[in-house]
Amino acid sequence: MNPKFYNTNKSKIIIGISIFLIAQIFSSCKSDKPDEKAENPIVTTSRSVYICNEGNFQFGNASVSYYNPTQNQCTEDLYKANNNRSLGDVCQSMCIYNGKAYIVVNNSHKIEVVNLTTFQWIATINGFNSPRYFLPINNSKAYVTDIYDNRIAIIDLNTNIISNYISCIGWTEELKMIMGKVFVTNQSSDKLFVINPLNDQISDSIPISFGGNSVVEDKHGNLWVLCGGNSNATGGLYQIDPITNGIEKSFHFASSAINPWRLKINSTNDTLYWINNGVYRMSIEDISLPTNSFIAQTGVNYYGLGIDPETNEIYVSDAIDYVQKGVVYRYKSNGTLLTTFRAGIIPGEFYFR
Repeated sequence: MNPKFYNTNKSKIIIGISIFLIAQIFSSCKSDKPDEKAENPIVTTSRSVYICNEGNFQFGNASVSYYNPTQNQCTEDLYKANNNRSLGDVCQSMCIYNGKAYIVVNNSHKIEVVNLTTFQWIATINGFNSPRYFLPINNSKAYVTDIYDNRIAIIDLNTNIISNYISCIGWTEELKMIMGKVFVTNQSSDKLFVINPLNDQISDSIPISFGGNSVVEDKHGNLWVLCGGNSNATGGLYQIDPITNGIEKSFHFASSAINPWRLKINSTNDTLYWINNGVYRMSIEDISLPTNSFIAQTGVNYYGLGIDPETNEIYVSDAIDYVQKGVVYRYKSNGTLLTTFRAGIIPGEFYFR
């Protein structure tokens, strides 16, 4: 789930899930207990795109799709195919680190750790409230944000357990480490929090617009933070110096009805992209926000966004009605459509290998 899921599509989602409930009322539920691994797992390649499909809330049908762009082929549920069991409830995000994939399964309160090549299960990290994003700090430690827990979890990567917490009030979201600092967005505040990873303490808070949701680093080493706002506050886009924690540039959206999110950056780290009823594009050197979308949203429901770091191709997902399997649109960097393919239910985040 994500900010837009909670703020602007509630009625559509409630209707969609109600239809899904009627259709699935006689379906049996599968155990979340690890089963035997597949004897002949699907092996991923060095050119891979992974898509986190949230699935329907409380139905345990989250999945990770595996797309091979060279062959234009998609496996819709890589985890289940390679582990003979379902992933869980609401696949929020994934992090690739040291040959492993850390899959954050929000409403199952866990992170599944798998081998990146075979996607077979290695471990499960339990004990979360409602985890969101995973950030490795070093080979032995990672941070995990959370919606409902007023803390950021500290993970021991050697034992795959929660070893401690960092107090941080509110819905913590995306986070990024730059210049030896960890910058944490917060959906329920107008602050960007700064953590010192040497002592796991918050060292600063930077005033920004309400509802920080995504963060990237540009080619100059500056931080960019996107804020979605809410019904009472407008959102904004900020460039921040990670050394001084000072705001270098700030852009404010015209009204509280504009709720941008999914901030991404291209391979040369000089062009920003985000979703707001269409895909918007902006150079880091621009002095004003774009007035028109780069890829228009016409008859679709754009939900997820990813930029291939090798080709700069743009992947945009369409959640359709939040019930059926979503569609992914793959564009050239100039906005020309290359192909479309089906993913899982509510495709959100994209990850590239």
